Amino acid sequence: MFKKILIANRGEIALRVMRTARNLGIRTVAVYSEADRRAAFVEFADEAIFIGPAPAAQSYLRGEKILAAAERSGAEAIHPGYGFLSENAQFAKLCAKAGIVFIGPKPDSIIAMGSKSAAKDLMVKAGVPVAPGYQGEEQSVETFLAEAEKISYPVLLKAVSGGGGKGMRLVERAEDLPEALASARREAKAAFGDDRFLIEKFIAAPRHVEVQVFGDAHGHMVHLFERDCSVQRRHQKVIEEAPAPNLPDAVRAKLHEAAIKAAKAVDYVGAGTVEFLYDGGDQVYFMEMNTRLQVEHPVTEKITGIDLVEWQLLVAAGEALPLSQEQITCTGHAFEARIYAEDPSQDYRPSIGPLHRLTLPSASPSVRIDSGVREGDEISSFYDPMILKLITSGKNRREALSIMGRALEDVKISGVTTNTGLLQKIASHAAFMKEEIDTHFIEHYQQALLPPNEPQTEDMAIAAIALLLAEEESGRGLWHDLGSWRMNLPGERQIFFTTNGKNIPVEIVFFDSHTQLRVMEEIYTVTDAAWAGEQGRIVLGEHSMDVTLHRPKSDHLRLWHSGRIIDLHLHDPMQGESAGASTGGDLTAPMPGTVTALLVEAGIEVSAGETLMVMEAMKMEYAIKAPTNGTVKALLHGVGAQVAEGAKLVEFEVSE
Repeated sequence: MFKKILIANRGEIALRVMRTARNLGIRTVAVYSEADRRAAFVEFADEAIFIGPAPAAQSYLRGEKILAAAERSGAEAIHPGYGFLSENAQFAKLCAKAGIVFIGPKPDSIIAMGSKSAAKDLMVKAGVPVAPGYQGEEQSVETFLAEAEKISYPVLLKAVSGGGGKGMRLVERAEDLPEALASARREAKAAFGDDRFLIEKFIAAPRHVEVQVFGDAHGHMVHLFERDCSVQRRHQKVIEEAPAPNLPDAVRAKLHEAAIKAAKAVDYVGAGTVEFLYDGGDQVYFMEMNTRLQVEHPVTEKITGIDLVEWQLLVAAGEALPLSQEQITCTGHAFEARIYAEDPSQDYRPSIGPLHRLTLPSASPSVRIDSGVREGDEISSFYDPMILKLITSGKNRREALSIMGRALEDVKISGVTTNTGLLQKIASHAAFMKEEIDTHFIEHYQQALLPPNEPQTEDMAIAAIALLLAEEESGRGLWHDLGSWRMNLPGERQIFFTTNGKNIPVEIVFFDSHTQLRVMEEIYTVTDAAWAGEQGRIVLGEHSMDVTLHRPKSDHLRLWHSGRIIDLHLHDPMQGESAGASTGGDLTAPMPGTVTALLVEAGIEVSAGETLMVMEAMKMEYAIKAPTNGTVKALLHGVGAQVAEGAKLVEFEVSE
């Protein structure tokens, strides 16, 4: 076994690998960029070596810097994690040339599965079922239009070197294909350095089911059952579970058999995942093979009791797989929810900033948390916005899902917007609980999963009383001179919140036995309360509830109660109208990023919704569109320009 390994990754990925290495007595070396100087994984490693500026292209994707760090530290092997260089065959070759073990598959296996088009051809020869499509070398728009007509719409454009949903577009009409292909090519070029594409028949309402496989250098190949990853946004997984629910035994067996065939076809060694589309009947179609460990591997670990990173290390060190296929068992059920710093109500726009508050459920045999950040850390624009993975398990699906629901309620994050509320709604949705899932689940139930998250009058009443309790507890409150908080003092107080551009007063009156709050036309009564720090218990009417209130800024509150997550803005009447007044028609950057395309010229008239400019940020492409009919007066940045959040991008004049 190795004595020292280098982890060529960051965040929760690096920490995950380091923990297993430490359990095995293996010393670890971290590499870090400027943005990660004080990151948790850097502190956890036995050694850490600086490799460059924050952008991944100048640090984590620089293979020569990684190898230099490995040689300098005396590391015998490099674990690439997932993402970055994990599926880079050239890097794997460079490791071998330098006499350093690459903890992953052979370069030839990576190459074989790295091209979606070549992989599909290979799978056909191996007897693995694939969806109808085109994966030829001719890449003109005319060719794609002709092939799409043969296949029939809708079709799916997929980057040949893609993954994680990037460079993927659904096209339902011929007239939409040229623009969709152009946009997807820009995204693929930026993400993978390769703008070649394939096209395949879009299967309506499929499920995304994948099989974990493992091979060793002694000719052994096994599967570790399957995972369902159907619940997705932007073609990227949000909630995964193992084993796949509501799957006929014959289909399950077909999946396992096809995955083993696929892995054997490329002489696979190490951990890999073979991904399929399942049509809901009896057909499965090969999608791709990820030649690395997957983000969602913890659910497989939960149902098998196997540490997949430990197996990776053993196999890379030349040992045989510890168990045969017959010895690998599946017990219970497990879920993983990916908690991102993003705003689902704004098309999942990433959210950046400091984690002012990060409160997580307690770890236990049924609750696991994989995270690379701590309270006070910054979510930057340079890397993926995932904050943590929440994994729960139980003796069956119902129990594991129930534990997930409660654990999500215990997640309290402030400073950035997160998708926690969306995950809570998915976990409690009747269709999800009844195993009625497919890759369009979020789209199908969008109205229920993504309702307007505007504060209700009850939220404002709870926030107002919680704010007073917090002020009093900190010594800044209305009753501070009395030494302790009491509910029976007469008096009045008024607090203003701003919502939908309106300043709404909450009138608070203190009586002998209770406190009464009026919000617009609604009356609420508080009969008891207790508070400490940022949380407490409030009895509103006959409803006793746990409440948490965090105030990251003087005019901003984040409120958690009854499974709800609400943002509120305080308004000071002495300061005049609330912020947010119109800045005219000018368009600004929603976050830091890079301008990747200019689609119009200054001086032309455009229609509402027309794309004017495209920018890339946090691995995603964002279209800057005309808010209404008007004229583009000036484009203030060229292609390749780095822009800050809030920077003016387009001078725009609204038509009268």
